[in-house]
Amino acid sequence: MTEYAYIHIPFCKSKCKYCSFTSFTNDNLITPYVYSLLKEIETNYEYEPLKTLYIGGGTPSILPLNLLEKIIKKFHFSDSPEITIETNPCDITEDYLESLYNLGINRISVGVQTFDDNVLKIIGRRHDSKQALSALELIKNSNIKNYSADLIYGLPSQTEEIFKNDLKTLLECEPNHISLYGLKIEENCYFFKNPPQNLPDDDFQADLYLYAVKELGQNGYEHYEISNFAKPDYFSRHNMNYWNNEYYYGFGVSAHGYSDGIRYNNTNELQKYIDNPTFHEYGKELNTEEKLQEEIFLGFRRCKGISVSEINEKFGIDFENKYAKPLKKYSEAGFIEKENGRYKLSLNGVLLSNIILSDFM
Repeated sequence: MTEYAYIHIPFCKSKCKYCSFTSFTNDNLITPYVYSLLKEIETNYEYEPLKTLYIGGGTPSILPLNLLEKIIKKFHFSDSPEITIETNPCDITEDYLESLYNLGINRISVGVQTFDDNVLKIIGRRHDSKQALSALELIKNSNIKNYSADLIYGLPSQTEEIFKNDLKTLLECEPNHISLYGLKIEENCYFFKNPPQNLPDDDFQADLYLYAVKELGQNGYEHYEISNFAKPDYFSRHNMNYWNNEYYYGFGVSAHGYSDGIRYNNTNELQKYIDNPTFHEYGKELNTEEKLQEEIFLGFRRCKGISVSEINEKFGIDFENKYAKPLKKYSEAGFIEKENGRYKLSLNGVLLSNIILSDFM
C-alpha cells in the first residue's frame, strides 16, 4: 500500500546557477503539462488515502491556483495529512497563502538559500533578502503554521561572517523546520561549465556545517537527518518516509517512485512526458541485497541510525557479523557510534558519509 506521493512541477521563471534539477523556463507549457500530469495520476494512483503529498520542483509556486487545485483534488487523504508545497520567497503574498490554505495545503517549504543580496545575485536567485524576510513573516502570521526554510552553505563569495549572519537571521524568523545543504556543483548546472570565483573549499564547508549543527541544537532544533533540523513534532513526515525506505508515488517529469518493491522513474524530457505521461522510463524490481543496501544507506542518513534488531529481523541477517569489518574500522576511528542497539554516524562521520557508506555497499 502506497500512502505517500511526490509531484514534480518542473517550471521556473529563471534557472539558478547551481541547480541541476530537471526544470524549464518555457512556462507556455505549464497547462499542457498539468493535464498530462493529471492523466498520469488517474492511470497510476490507486486511490489510497494519502498521509503526505509533497509538491516540489522547479518552482511550484508559479502554478496558477486553478491548476494547483485540479492536482490536489485528484487525491484522497487520510485524517490530518501533511500537504507541502515548495515556494520561492517572491511568490509569497497574504492572498496567496490564504488560497493555499483553502486548498488544504498545510506545510510550506521556502527556498531562502542566503540573506546576502550579493551572493543571491551571484547564484541567480530571483528574490532579495527583503523579500525573503517578508515571505517568512507573512507565513508566520498566516493560517499555515508548519513551514520550513532552506539555507545553502559553501556558496561563492560566502564568508564565514555571511553564513553566520544567514543562520542568525533565519533563527530570528523562527521557522519550525530548517534544511541545510552544502553546495554541490553537478554536471547539469550553469556553474559546472562556468565555475564561479571565490568558491569555499570542502574544509570550509565542513566548518560551516559543524557550526550550524551546534547553533541549531542550542536553539531547540533537533538534528534528525544529515541535512534537516526541526522543532519537536515538526519533522517532515514526507521525507521521513523516504529515509525509512517505505513506498511512495512519484508523478511528473523526472519523478522517481517506489512501489511493490519496484524503483521507477519517469523521463526527464518535458515534451516526451507531455506526449506520454503514463510510461515509466525505467523500472527495476529490487532483489533482497539491493533492498538491504538501500536500508543501510538511508538508515545512516537518519541521525538515530540503524536498529540492529530491526534490520536483522527484516532481512534475516546478522548485521554486526555481516558488516563487521566496516563497523570495526569506522567505530575505532570515531566515525560510527553504537548507542541503545543502534549504529549511527558521529558528527565527524557525517562529513565523510559518502566514503563510509561506500564500504557498506
